[in-house]
Amino acid sequence: MTTPQFVLASASQARHRLLQTVGMKVIVRPSDFDESQIQVHEPAKLVQLLAQHKAETVAPQFESALIMGCDSVLAVNGKIYGKPANDGEAIARWQLMQGQFGDLYTGHALIDLCQHRTLIRCQVTRVYFATMSQRTIAAYVATGEPLRCAGAFALEGFGSLFVEKIAGCHSNVIGLSLPLLRQMLEDLGYEVSDFWHH
Repeated sequence: MTTPQFVLASASQARHRLLQTVGMKVIVRPSDFDESQIQVHEPAKLVQLLAQHKAETVAPQFESALIMGCDSVLAVNGKIYGKPANDGEAIARWQLMQGQFGDLYTGHALIDLCQHRTLIRCQVTRVYFATMSQRTIAAYVATGEPLRCAGAFALEGFGSLFVEKIAGCHSNVIGLSLPLLRQMLEDLGYEVSDFWHH
């Protein structure tokens, strides 16, 4: 079986960097899918649907490739949060999250155009947040980082200061579970090493 091209249907630099870190050769094609079309209140279902739509939006651009779509949300006390719309929202969110934990859900959709197969999975990681002062929250939001991220923090950035511990897959919190991706590739009959730069 020849190894198809691996396409990431996401504009997320964090996801792209994760794949590069493990040596994968990736083509990036952001989906520009309008996420507001999907109104689902169950986080695992929501992220899987969004990941699937992102991958499906990009798939027609290729004849034979593996298309990966991902989407992440954070659920705190059963409420779903994506990217905050503005500074005020990010500050309010951190006032709520500080000293609490949240569950970060990432949906993963892998479309194999060669085999006409689609796999859709969800990975959940529990994230425990530090107790923070108002001043620290305001300073963190002022960096601009929380506005770019589901859950209003980036584990690979300043956010690592305020995440006390993580239960579950670490890379999932950054936007893509690498162990889950390896498993999905194996389920499709590939080895992850097939996609390394040769």
